Amino acid sequence: MKLAIISDSHDNMANFKKIVDWLEKEKIGLVIHCGDISSPQTMRRAFSDFSGEVKASLGNADFGVAEEYEQSAKIKVFSNFGELFLVKKIAFVHYPDIAENLAKSGKYDLVFYGHTHKPWEEKQGSCRLINPGNIAGTFYKASFAVYDSEKDELDLKILELL
Repeated sequence: MKLAIISDSHDNMANFKKIVDWLEKEKIGLVIHCGDISSPQTMRRAFSDFSGEVKASLGNADFGVAEEYEQSAKIKVFSNFGELFLVKKIAFVHYPDIAENLAKSGKYDLVFYGHTHKPWEEKQGSCRLINPGNIAGTFYKASFAVYDSEKDELDLKILELL
């Protein structure tokens, strides 16, 4: 299973549209958004052409839209290796300090976060702590990540290179 991790879109509909078109072409069925979508209208419009599932956390720029988002979420991704199913425990939030505490807890294999707009990956024990960057294209180039649970591989995508 492949899933996309995006963050900090800040109402940038042009970049959202390009990413959603790419996700559909690549048959990616799950998107995790780590906050700062900005408005519920943006989220509805941005994913109107996406056939998969979307999970999102609340960011600091998501004013007045708390009912549209999960404060944080934990999901399990199953990888099928013949008869063996491996479970990856994933958590995602917006804020780096909360993400770091989740990673250090030892309860998760992957923790995704946003807020800094900077793509980043590090290990906290056996947990991978990952920031996919931002799709708004502010401070750093617009980017997102794709995680392949079958191969346990993470790939950073730079939007201008798609």
